[in-house]
Amino acid sequence: MGEIQLGIVESRFADLIWTNEPVSSSNLVKICEKELEWKKSTTFTVLRRLCQKGIFQNVDGTVTSLISKEEFYSMQSE
Repeated sequence: MGEIQLGIVESRFADLIWTNEPVSSSNLVKICEKELEWKKSTTFTVLRRLCQKGIFQNVDGTVTSLISKEEFYSMQSE
């Protein structure tokens, strides 16, 4: 797998998913409204980007990780 880089905002978002997974996409929107002050469209845009990077998946409205938080950060330290 290639190196995956996340910006500060993407990292905060990823941490929210890892903390709450499995999480429904509607509940994730509510969490992001509260924690990040994001609108629904922003949440789905960033989620789609991280799904394209192969970190998360959104299947039938349930968001789960493809890479655990530990795996991700160990890849970053290599």
